[in-house]
Amino acid sequence: MGETVRWLTPEEQHAWRSFVRLHEKLWGRLSRLIQAESKLSAADFAVLVNLTDVPEGRQRYQDLARALEWEKSRMSHHIARMAGRGLVVREECPDDGRGAFVVITEAGRAAIEAAAPLHVEAVRELFLDHVTPAELRVLADISERVVRKLDESVS
Repeated sequence: MGETVRWLTPEEQHAWRSFVRLHEKLWGRLSRLIQAESKLSAADFAVLVNLTDVPEGRQRYQDLARALEWEKSRMSHHIARMAGRGLVVREECPDDGRGAFVVITEAGRAAIEAAAPLHVEAVRELFLDHVTPAELRVLADISERVVRKLDESVS
């Protein structure tokens, strides 16, 4: 109970708030652009990207939820909405009666293929065009190190 709070120094607070502001602005702008041009929400896009990154475009619900850092209920509701639009289907797991897979459909593949060039161009315009290759390498190193640490602490 008597632990001392390790308050942020002014430099740490500035760096943290700048990072959070960057993330919020980039995510918001990318989300609006993708939605306006492709009719996919940022969450739809994230699900479809994850599914196209795995063999056969299928992933267990729990693994997809973990990759996206989503709660079980959010995952279930969002996948149901995407399935209703024909972007994904839910398949029961034959090895585990309680488990299920999320599988990308042809319509889902077509949607992500149409949205991906828009996304890439927006990422370049909003972010990559404003950093140097050296800064990009440093950012990648920092991001990978922090993500590794976060992954270690997952219970």
